[in-house]
Amino acid sequence: MRSIALLCIFSLLSACSMAPVKQNKINGVSFVAARDIVDSTHVEPVVKVNANYAAIMPFGFIKNLEHSEIIHNTDRQWFGETRAGAEQYISELRKADIKVMIKPQIWVWGGEFTGEIMMTTEEDWKALEDAYSSFILEYADMAEKVNAEIFCIGTELELFVKFRPEYWSQLIEKIKTVYKGKLTYAANWNEFAKTPFWDQLDYIGIDAYFPLSDKKTPSYEDCLEGWKFHKPIIEKLSKQLDRPILFTEYGYRSVDYSGRQPWVSDHTMRDVNLQAQVNTTKALFDTFWHEDWFAGGFVWKWFIMHDEVGGHDNPMFTPQNKPVEEVLREYYKN
Repeated sequence: MRSIALLCIFSLLSACSMAPVKQNKINGVSFVAARDIVDSTHVEPVVKVNANYAAIMPFGFIKNLEHSEIIHNTDRQWFGETRAGAEQYISELRKADIKVMIKPQIWVWGGEFTGEIMMTTEEDWKALEDAYSSFILEYADMAEKVNAEIFCIGTELELFVKFRPEYWSQLIEKIKTVYKGKLTYAANWNEFAKTPFWDQLDYIGIDAYFPLSDKKTPSYEDCLEGWKFHKPIIEKLSKQLDRPILFTEYGYRSVDYSGRQPWVSDHTMRDVNLQAQVNTTKALFDTFWHEDWFAGGFVWKWFIMHDEVGGHDNPMFTPQNKPVEEVLREYYKN
């Protein structure tokens, strides 16, 4: 009897060892840079929404789309936009066991779209490359020093990538000499299929503002239907390149027509529609979060002063203090 019992135990252990290990999803928030330092009261709402990751976003600034100089890590910036601020944020998040993706971003004065940054001469391209290398390697060095789990090498820089692919390939190799963790790039939703260097990175990063529905209040079913066009393209690329998909940004505004052009962030759309935000968000979770080729994502966006932002009259992206915050909490919990 003893030998039979031992055999049964061995069989069970063998079966368990052969079973696939379910990977935890990256349930992230985009932790917005602010003027001030953070403390546990700013991190507690992140914990309460069941997030396990935060994207930390230091900034560099460019005067216009044709300008090559990048101003970064200066005392003229908000604290959270600098290296010292990013390090302080990460230190506080670590106390709550929140992992981090460092995601340095460029802001063009006037809010012009970074994907259209475009130089007109070889001299200017070289100057931009030198400036960007200085900017991104500064934060790659920081990422290594703070043991960041993920480092994002750029955000929505479509024309820069398109016209200078050799530079980006070389930049990635330089980053790897400085930082030893996982790498991604945040490609815009209409850019990711053309990005040439995914095979050099660990995740295919997408800012997932895909259009889903033209309806004023798209239903959950409308949004699921909208994903049927985009999802196969995303999955196919993931499997072709053997790289998981990471939504480096995702989210919807709490406005009418929130699924029509989810990338629109200006203030011309003011008609609050909390149900539209709930429906679009639920459909995204149910479309992707159960897929083994999908790593997770970072909701856009999460402000440090939780009690002072969002709310039922707010038409912007943040889920804070809106019905969709409970949606986020429940999906991140499960």
